[in-house]
Amino acid sequence: MTPDDEIVHDEACPLLPHSHAESQAPSQASPTPLPLGQLAALCAVRLVDPIAFTQLFPYVNDFMSDLHLTDDPSRIGFYSGLVESTFALSQLCSIYLWAKLSDKIGRKPVILTGTLGTATTTLAFGLSTSLTGILSARCLGGLFSGNIAVIHSVVGEITDSTNQARAIPIYALMWQVGSVVGPLIGGTFSHAASKYPDLLGYDIFERHPYFFPCLVSAVIALVGVLLGFVFLQETLPSKCRRNNEKKCSSLGSSGPIPDVELPTLEPKSMSFKEVLVYPAISALVASGFSLSFLATSFDVVFVLFCYSSVQSGGLAFSASKIGWSLAISGGISSGLQMFFMPYLLRTFDCAKMYVFSMGMWPFAYFCLPFLNLIARWGSTEDGELNANAAAVLWVGIAIALGLSRIGVLAFSTSMILVKEHAPIPGALSQSNGIVQFAMCFARSFAPFLVSSLFALSIDNNLLGGYLWVIVMICLSTFISIDCRRILLHSKKTIS
Repeated sequence: MTPDDEIVHDEACPLLPHSHAESQAPSQASPTPLPLGQLAALCAVRLVDPIAFTQLFPYVNDFMSDLHLTDDPSRIGFYSGLVESTFALSQLCSIYLWAKLSDKIGRKPVILTGTLGTATTTLAFGLSTSLTGILSARCLGGLFSGNIAVIHSVVGEITDSTNQARAIPIYALMWQVGSVVGPLIGGTFSHAASKYPDLLGYDIFERHPYFFPCLVSAVIALVGVLLGFVFLQETLPSKCRRNNEKKCSSLGSSGPIPDVELPTLEPKSMSFKEVLVYPAISALVASGFSLSFLATSFDVVFVLFCYSSVQSGGLAFSASKIGWSLAISGGISSGLQMFFMPYLLRTFDCAKMYVFSMGMWPFAYFCLPFLNLIARWGSTEDGELNANAAAVLWVGIAIALGLSRIGVLAFSTSMILVKEHAPIPGALSQSNGIVQFAMCFARSFAPFLVSSLFALSIDNNLLGGYLWVIVMICLSTFISIDCRRILLHSKKTIS
């Protein structure tokens, strides 16, 4: 094959040469132009999942309380964790199936179908009036959200080692933006009829006080479907190879390509077991499981921590304040992704960045009990915080959330590591599917486990109600040490 043929192959099909070879390319090579249309469409559909997932956080405890499932306020967290775990468990069951299906019918139909299903099930959640209805809606929502590995694969297929430092942070930023917008939607528009009677004082919003934030989230999802339908182009390698009349969508261009014969071999696919036997992939699967467990547990326990009374070890925040706290968290993540991540990816080794991010989780959990101590110190006789204590408390919240958001950066570097260590380019979808499977498995039981541990610690006053903190600090410390295996496998692969 001539050099010109190689250039056409790289640009005309998302199956780039093996990623390990990419890492050895000269640093002086000019970066491949980003397919902006494709990237914008992917960002639009990626934004849907975090909004649909996080918009219920500020009010889910109130939702469970309104159902009168228990007379014990400390048990509310159990049902809230059950609702959140149901979504992740269903996503777990579908994620690898979506990835395999996308290898047969294409990436675009899988992505659009999942996003449309997310919109529908979000509406059903807001209209639910029983625990059974809520769990059913979340279960179906999780099944449709299993296409996340497919979206990750498309990002890998439209980028290479020369432009991924620009594309990955922009794409990963969508989760952070959604994590800001989602809680704000939930905290602002729950009980919309009573908060905004002149604008939203309709009977449906009075009978279903949590429907309007779900409606807003569903509308955003439908916009994502529309943008994806118009701008998203197919990147499945086998489909791209059959299209010799125009450039493959990896460059987002419809112009004709030179009359060069492309390789006729179909990209090889690998089974679940064949991909998992590779040491680097198995290490990323194990570490991804741990990362997802720590991140999900922190998000869940932080909401419970804010919702609980000061006397029981929390902050006694309203749904609106919880929404603002989560918005701060998303804002910090957005700043890190937008202003620091591109530079860090160009400057530092990706595996070392991953290990550093994982090392932040013990410190994030360590900060939480000190927030309660500040609230106790600054509480007045009527239960309100004085101005000085409130200022110190919000600074402390920003520090705790900032540490956790540095930990969350590991998700972005994990995407790059999976792409770099995929056994073959044709196994990228399966590799992403397996890693995402492990992450969703952790998300499926983390909310239930950590919320139960939180309730157990407070109900029995174990270690002053802070047993959950000690357990999570010890666990996250062990995980941060164990994830250093990634460095070993990364060095072996490069050598």
